[in-house]
Amino acid sequence: MTTRDNKIIALPNNHLRHRSQKVGLITDDIRQIIEDMKAATLTWEDSRKYELGVALSAVQIDKLYRIFILREDLENKQNRTFSIFINPVITKYEGKIVEDFEGCLSVKDIYGRVPRFEQVRIKATDINGHEFRLTAQGFIARVLQHEIDHINGKLFIDQIKDNPEAFFSLGSDGKLNEIDYEKVIKKSSLFR
Repeated sequence: MTTRDNKIIALPNNHLRHRSQKVGLITDDIRQIIEDMKAATLTWEDSRKYELGVALSAVQIDKLYRIFILREDLENKQNRTFSIFINPVITKYEGKIVEDFEGCLSVKDIYGRVPRFEQVRIKATDINGHEFRLTAQGFIARVLQHEIDHINGKLFIDQIKDNPEAFFSLGSDGKLNEIDYEKVIKKSSLFR
């Protein structure tokens, strides 16, 4: 198999707003897309000082398939392995809605305080075509909701677009700083 272009697309690319299609058979092409997603995530991570490539959806490398990958170990940056989620569906949202920070490899240098359910149940298919179920809480539940949004053509900024106080940027010191909504966000091409 030849490695394809695995560049991560970012806003204002409108392909990120398209709904992804369900995967039928897990073919060699689908397996290659997954390998390209892993490579793209790790290449992005290697170019960043303070950030970890936690997850990536196929749409982010401009492939409209209902697939995302999730880092297996968020505590160890040296562990560069991923779990594969094909045709994922959230089957149940549980608990309170909690606001916390999110970023996205396709939304350059913008972070936001996004409301999400604190627990979700999900079903998906693995790389071998076996269905599995997962209950996740806290940060992982947040990531799963973020990635499911991606495959449905939504971005985390869409959840907070009416809240000017929810937007932040990452400073050169690795700390989040408030963004002037009127000057930076409102006049940007993020919502066009």
